[in-house]
Amino acid sequence: MRDDDGRKLDHKTLEQMRIRAVRQIEQGAHPQDIAGALGMTRAAVYGWLAKYREGGLDALRAKPVPGRPPKLSGAQLQRVSTLVVGNDPRQLRFAFALWTRAMVRELIRREFGVRLSEVSVGRLLRKLGLSPQRPLYRAYQQNPEAVARWKTQEYPQIREQAAKVGATIYFADEAGVRSDYHAGTTWSPVGRTPVVPATGDRFGINLISAVTVKGALRFAAYHGNLNGPVFIDFAAGCWTMRRGRCFWSWTAIRSTAPTPSSSSPLRPMGGCGCSSCLGTRRS
Repeated sequence: MRDDDGRKLDHKTLEQMRIRAVRQIEQGAHPQDIAGALGMTRAAVYGWLAKYREGGLDALRAKPVPGRPPKLSGAQLQRVSTLVVGNDPRQLRFAFALWTRAMVRELIRREFGVRLSEVSVGRLLRKLGLSPQRPLYRAYQQNPEAVARWKTQEYPQIREQAAKVGATIYFADEAGVRSDYHAGTTWSPVGRTPVVPATGDRFGINLISAVTVKGALRFAAYHGNLNGPVFIDFAAGCWTMRRGRCFWSWTAIRSTAPTPSSSSPLRPMGGCGCSSCLGTRRS
């Protein structure tokens, strides 16, 4: 098939081509010349002329391509999109928090009594503008209003105070390393990473870390709960490496009496600000 073969074109383009070809022939162009210019056969062009003489321009217009009628209506497809995008699967009596094709298939069966294959469900979801993505896990205890207020009002004041005294601002947090990490993908609109509500509880080997606005990272590992002695040991290590005033930003820290411990539970990790780097204990 030639590169300029008209049969490669879509139905709407072919419709316009047929109409223009007939009009040019009526104005005096030869059908063979029209066929050669359009990359069509002479039989096709003469066929267009015959249809035009029998039914006018309407006979040259593209007709709907017959096919199997869809199993879901437009309203039902909108309903599927709303349920998948707007709900955690657990809200709809599923045991898992991430959407799979099998779960969407079951959802369609429940809602509309329509049975589809998983392959068909995958095509349907992509038609709705959804794609499988790895979600972000966000603690459901988070207060979005408080976060926005801290970013726009409180932090600018802290940054200004730190600049006046030449202090380093550390953003600190704790984390746990465990075997049952989050994995898997779920279906969501393309370009929009889904967010799954999840608890912030941790267990196992714990980490305490801090990063500055310039990206300098300090971290250490410890066992047990984060408390005053653990934090002071870590802060003293960061001070030893920085040798200057430090401002600390921490969310929902759990602490006991803030006094240094004689035997720190922090474990050395490559000059990270742990107990081996402490030297002088200062806050």
